[in-house]
Amino acid sequence: MIRVEFRDVTKYYTLLNTGGIKTFLFNLFSNIKKIKESRVLALKNINFKVDDGDVVGIIGKNGAGKSTTLGLIAKVLEPSSGEVIVNGKVAPLLELGAGFHPDLSGRENIILNGILLGMRKKEILAKLDSIIEFSEIGDFIDQPIRIYSSGMLSRLGFSVAVHTNPDILLIDEVLSVGDYKFQQKSKNKIYEFKKLGKTIIFVSHDIGVIKELCSKVIVIDNHKVIYDGSIEKGVEIYEKL
Repeated sequence: MIRVEFRDVTKYYTLLNTGGIKTFLFNLFSNIKKIKESRVLALKNINFKVDDGDVVGIIGKNGAGKSTTLGLIAKVLEPSSGEVIVNGKVAPLLELGAGFHPDLSGRENIILNGILLGMRKKEILAKLDSIIEFSEIGDFIDQPIRIYSSGMLSRLGFSVAVHTNPDILLIDEVLSVGDYKFQQKSKNKIYEFKKLGKTIIFVSHDIGVIKELCSKVIVIDNHKVIYDGSIEKGVEIYEKL
C-alpha cells in the first residue's frame, strides 16, 4: 500500500502587506501584481511515494522545503498546485503543543489535543494515565499550561501524539525535546513504532539518527527532490551540498 504520494506538488507562500481591505480594493490591479511578485517558493514539482512500513528520512539544507513537505502531509498546509495523497491516520510531531489551550490544565489539554488528532474521548481516557506518565509532567498535570515551560509543553505534546496509534508518524527534529533521559525515551518510542511496521517520515540534520532509523532517504535541495533512494548514496549527496 502507498501511504503517501506527492504528484507534481508545488507550494508557494505569499508575503504581502495590503494596508487593509479598502486599500487593497482601491489599488486592486497593482496589488494583484504584487501578490504574484511576492510569492516565495517552498517546493517545486515534487514527486515521490512512501510505502506502508517505510521509514524515510528527508534531508537537505535549511530552507530547502523539508518542513513544508511534512506540513503538506499533515494537511496543515495545502499545495499551490499538484496533489498530496495520504492513506491512513497521521500523528504529526511537528509544532508540539500547538493545539493546546493556555487556560486549560495539562489533563484537559490531553483530551482536547487527542480529539484534534482524531481519537475518541473514551480512547483518550483509557490511555490518560499512560500519556501523563510518559510526559513526566508530574503534579503540574492539573495546572493551567500557561505556567508550563516550553520543554514541558513539548513533552506533553509528544506524549499525546505517540499514543494515538497512527499509521503514519511525522517527525520534525523533535527527538531533541527535553533532557537526555527523555530524548532517549522518545527515540525508544520511535523505534517501537518502527518494529510495529508503522510508516515514519523523519526530518533531521542528525545524520547519525537518519542512518540508524531510516530505510531510505529523500534529499531536497533548492525546493526540489534531487535524490530518492538508499541511505548511503543519499547521505553522500547531502554532504556535498
